[in-house]
Amino acid sequence: MISNNSFEIKRYDFNLNIFNDFQNAHYAKDLWPIVYILSDGSIKEAYVGETTDTYARMGAHLKSNAKKILSTVHLITSEKFNKSATLDIESNLIKYLSGDGQYKLMNGNIGLANHNYYQKKEVYWDIFTSIWNKLRSEGITKHSIDYINNSDLFKYSPYKSLTVDQRDGLLIILKGLLDPNTKNIIVNGGAGTGKTILATFLFKLLNSKDDDLNYKEFGDDESEFIQTVLKLKKAFPNPKMTLVVPMSSFRNTLKKVFKNIKGLSANMVIGPAELVKDNFDIVLVDESHRLRRRINLGTYFHAFDVVCKKLGLDNNKCSEVDWVIKQSNKAIFFYDENQSIKPSDAKKEDFDKLKLALSTKVEYLRSQFRVKGGNGYVKYIDDLLNCKLSLSKTIFQSKEYEFILFDSIEHMISQIRLRDAESGLSRLIAGYSWPWISKTDKSLYDINIEGSMLQWNSVSDDFINSVNALNEVGCIHTTQGYDLNYTGVIFGNEITYDKINDEIIILKENYYDKNGKQSITDPNQLKDFVINIYITIMLRGIKGTYVYVCDKNLKEYFSKHIERTQTTETPNYIDQENVIPFVNSVPVYNLNAAAGGFSELQEVSIEEFDWVKLPTRYKPSKELFACKVIGESMNKIIPNGSLCLFRKYTGGSRNGKIVLAEYANVQDPDFGSQYTVKEYVSTKNVGNEQWGHSSITLKPLSNNSAYNDIIIHEDELAHLQVIAIFECVL
Repeated sequence: MISNNSFEIKRYDFNLNIFNDFQNAHYAKDLWPIVYILSDGSIKEAYVGETTDTYARMGAHLKSNAKKILSTVHLITSEKFNKSATLDIESNLIKYLSGDGQYKLMNGNIGLANHNYYQKKEVYWDIFTSIWNKLRSEGITKHSIDYINNSDLFKYSPYKSLTVDQRDGLLIILKGLLDPNTKNIIVNGGAGTGKTILATFLFKLLNSKDDDLNYKEFGDDESEFIQTVLKLKKAFPNPKMTLVVPMSSFRNTLKKVFKNIKGLSANMVIGPAELVKDNFDIVLVDESHRLRRRINLGTYFHAFDVVCKKLGLDNNKCSEVDWVIKQSNKAIFFYDENQSIKPSDAKKEDFDKLKLALSTKVEYLRSQFRVKGGNGYVKYIDDLLNCKLSLSKTIFQSKEYEFILFDSIEHMISQIRLRDAESGLSRLIAGYSWPWISKTDKSLYDINIEGSMLQWNSVSDDFINSVNALNEVGCIHTTQGYDLNYTGVIFGNEITYDKINDEIIILKENYYDKNGKQSITDPNQLKDFVINIYITIMLRGIKGTYVYVCDKNLKEYFSKHIERTQTTETPNYIDQENVIPFVNSVPVYNLNAAAGGFSELQEVSIEEFDWVKLPTRYKPSKELFACKVIGESMNKIIPNGSLCLFRKYTGGSRNGKIVLAEYANVQDPDFGSQYTVKEYVSTKNVGNEQWGHSSITLKPLSNNSAYNDIIIHEDELAHLQVIAIFECVL
């Protein structure tokens, strides 16, 4: 049994004896709302549910051929639970268990919803995170919520709550699949509108068993959506389906996602050429703007011709779009004409012609789900790069999104590394303005800007998640389709600005993507491709986009429309008379901090504090404070002398995070206690209920190898106190 003040988790063997165990359980007798997890460690499968009738629900599951093979049930109860809360916690457990990857879920993916109810954010999210952490200590879950939020398993999971916009789009797709006169469906949507989520959602929906589906989100069994789903499941009881992904890197990422979803498998995700092997009931194509035609294909020419011959198509007139149509009874294209980036991409005219056919349905996704700047930021980027802002001095501003122009490349690099330490998934991406010389000689650097030496991505497959990604620079080919938290975009010397004619100019001689410019004779065509590239990579970042521009004229133009930061930043202190504590500022504790050791925390009155304003992405609160960190033991993340923001630690995951901690040296009592800032790394020991670890390592992150790990063993853990979690350098 696991419990805290707000909830309790009880473990039972999942068999007929469970009803005897319910005799003294009021939540079972009183029809109290609960959440539960059915699981089996040997087959690594699980099912998540919620109910107010525990007896009836467990009885139904024990009669189910699919679920009676499970061995354990964890019942989660709380006096604070109500129906809305349990529906929400059930939905979150399904989403995060799917992203965790420890178990394959038996659940279908209909019925997940974003439930709004009283104290959802103030109370119940904290309860959920506490439940999650307790489940981690039991080994039911493996990763922290922060880790899962950044994982591909979570980002592209089919267990997502659809918005109204997405559900309306899905309904049109479902009706098109049922319509005998509809052959092709084109779903238009810009970057970040949720095309991949919709594709994986639909794939899971059509491959789920009927008894695993539920319809709580809709509430009415007669709703149009539910009736359409039921008709579709009857029309396609065991559909032969495939998901075509043209880009190999993103294809391999989605293969990993499908491998971890019950009912799906990695071989359901294929490249276009693999269509030749079979005919399919339904073919979905993600990133269909990257399907190819016979031009600038490099070593792929022969393979292209072989497929065309086997399909009986004219290789000089067809494209991979024709392959999809030929090999499918129904084809669904997820498409964005503004993400076509090279001459080999299928022509917009081909899709326009397809849209006009009577056998084609067309749907549009308009809501922005990736970028927190919303549709306003998306339009601003399009207007900026198409010079529709040039006559004004409008600067994009948002409390939800950071869009900043840097004067120094080194400063932008350091800020991307800081954002990665805070949030993870922060990467540099550049236009293809430098040759890839490190491809054959890893000792060489590809990019030299202001003396900063950088290399292109050393791996092409899943670069975003590769070991050295933070120290390398990605390009459009290794980042298209992926989500990041922060993106540092480098505009190279292939793009400039003509002040006289007020237009972006592309310098072909400085553009090094051979297959991206070969055969192009119209400079406007090359311009369209390059602008599409920059728009696409500037829509990768969920929380922010940082920009550095090599060309002087383009930098001058951008500086009129993007908030600019100087090479060095000064903390924004507030005069005492203007301070509104924890409303417009937070205190700066006088710790005389050092990354290797803090002096004792001084007790001072509030009038003696300095107060500092926070970046717009943070809301001042009593949980936040600042202090100065002096020393070189964390200089990969925290430069010597930095004023840093910390959040008081009140519980939850610390592993892998930078912490402010106090610890005592028990071997040398005279040494006393000291404060330190280090990365917190734990070694798990499930048998230790108090700590859940066998040792803690406080790890320096320094360019100086002389700094050693601080290792605190199990019998010394009582002498360690985590005071706060590092947020950012101010």
